[in-house]
Amino acid sequence: MYRPLEVGDVACYWGMTILSRIQTPAGLRWTLDGRSLPSGLSLSFLLGMGREEMMRVLTALPTEELDGTAVAPIEPTQEVWASGVTYLRSSVERQAESSVADVYARVYEAARPEIFFKTLGRRVVGPGGKIRIRRDSDWNVPEPELVLVINRSGEIVGYTAGDDVSSRSIEGENPLYLPQAKTYDGSCAMGPGIVLAADDELGDVPIHLSVERAGSKIFAGDARTSQMKRSFADLVSYLVRETTFDDGVFLFTGTGIVPSQDFTLLPGDDVTIAVGDVTLRNAVS
Repeated sequence: MYRPLEVGDVACYWGMTILSRIQTPAGLRWTLDGRSLPSGLSLSFLLGMGREEMMRVLTALPTEELDGTAVAPIEPTQEVWASGVTYLRSSVERQAESSVADVYARVYEAARPEIFFKTLGRRVVGPGGKIRIRRDSDWNVPEPELVLVINRSGEIVGYTAGDDVSSRSIEGENPLYLPQAKTYDGSCAMGPGIVLAADDELGDVPIHLSVERAGSKIFAGDARTSQMKRSFADLVSYLVRETTFDDGVFLFTGTGIVPSQDFTLLPGDDVTIAVGDVTLRNAVS
């Protein structure tokens, strides 16, 4: 079915290959570095393999030129989870917004990370799609994050860019309102592709956020994953400790870019998030 992976293949592909999903007139197709993979290939199938085996299969499959529009690099059967308070900046801001600030300080210092369910694959907004802000919240922000892509065995196989859109006013009222602040229609965007990785150590990945309103930039910020208190491997170990993901899983790793308290998203804003080699753009509705 596929040839053995050679040493040279690792040097050629790991860290530079991007797996994406496109909508074509004939249906959805996965692509590898812009070239379409065979019809019927699924991410669930790929994430059911070990990391090395997955790469062997990908490098052996035939590809073709095929036009299409990029969609979120996830399938309906994958779940999306998220980590919180993984950066000092996030810890400080969560304490400032909350009437029970000590909760967030304790989470930041604790051995066990905050991990929560975000959404299902079928609800994820892709590149160019519309993200939303809650109508019952008056303080809403984008949260630019590196999103880990994890296989059934709990190995990190790559990353993509994500926006964990959040309602800070709702979360600030009470930490138990977190699901309403984080999970609703249009609250999760990812893409445009998955940067494949050789191991669980992705290096120091830069993250950038910019927001434009009526053609003018109203906010910009930068962070790096080296500023995280927790390692990717540690976050994944807690996620998969007592839960299996037969189709693989996506994990948001927290944000280190938090706009000031006088900032809130408005309908019509344009949000751009760059994470390493991928850039995600979405408008707010």
